[in-house]
Amino acid sequence: MARLVTLYSLQWGDLSLETICEKAKAFGYDGLELGLPNHVDVRRTDEAYYRGIRDVLASYGLCLRTISTHLIGQAVCDTIDFRHQSILPDYIWGDGRPEGVRERAAEELIRTAHAAKALGVDTVVGFTGSSIWQYLYSFPPVPESLIEEGYRDFARRFIPILDEYEKLGVRFALEVHPTEIAFDTVTALRALEAVGGHRAFGFNYDPSHMGYQGVDYVDFIYRFADRIFHVHMKDVYWSDTPKPAGVFGGYVPFGDPRRYWNFRSLGRGKICFEEIIRALNAVGYQGPLSIEWEDSAMNREHGARESCEYTRRIDFQPSDHAFDAVFEKK
Repeated sequence: MARLVTLYSLQWGDLSLETICEKAKAFGYDGLELGLPNHVDVRRTDEAYYRGIRDVLASYGLCLRTISTHLIGQAVCDTIDFRHQSILPDYIWGDGRPEGVRERAAEELIRTAHAAKALGVDTVVGFTGSSIWQYLYSFPPVPESLIEEGYRDFARRFIPILDEYEKLGVRFALEVHPTEIAFDTVTALRALEAVGGHRAFGFNYDPSHMGYQGVDYVDFIYRFADRIFHVHMKDVYWSDTPKPAGVFGGYVPFGDPRRYWNFRSLGRGKICFEEIIRALNAVGYQGPLSIEWEDSAMNREHGARESCEYTRRIDFQPSDHAFDAVFEKK
């Protein structure tokens, strides 16, 4: 049986849960990946609230395997400034003092693990933020000791969170992504080492964030075979010829044709999903394929529908026997 195809709800945060369910079912999805804080209030502790969410999905024949907390997680390790106020709930932002924001975000991530358990899911996807992303390409040069301190800071802040996740039987899947403590294979290895290979820590695999960087996004699956906790299906296009705005984006918005790269609807970019499916089969990944749809030039309903169709077409299960086994003499 092919893997479940789910729709990530964060890009649909302007709609109610029931409306998203109705649309996802019509588009052909098996379920949702619910994005926080729009569609789950993890401050709620009453079981009836979470049962109500499950009932809404069930009424449309949709499953729930994952919830995601990208916006809150970003604030745990980041250098906090005015930008974060626009993505954080007021009760996390508070007075805006950076350390208080980070502490409240960490507490919210722990509440998210409890919410996941109440919803019957074992995987939370999210960001971590990073105190050292700002030093990625810098002059004057940055000493290695500063980078090391960035990973120690990540470990200090996240190990207590991960410990709580492990107690609850929930896993945290970091989406490897620019601006995070891990944004390619090398930094993902370093992040994993920083938390001592914590059993509750793994990755949300999203090839779109690696492809335009020049990272081997198929090799990533093999290297982290036992740490791929969730998969986002998202495509990206990058130009074969030079562009006015290069890989760093030139301060122009997504969708601008001057950019070297832009996210695109599945099958319309340059990610080789054939090789991704084969690699996921090889490492035994059986979790959902979750569509995180982002294409600035396309109507999102058209894109969500065609992305679901594309994913079902490209996905397949591995063979249960070698093709040449029939040639063996008995």
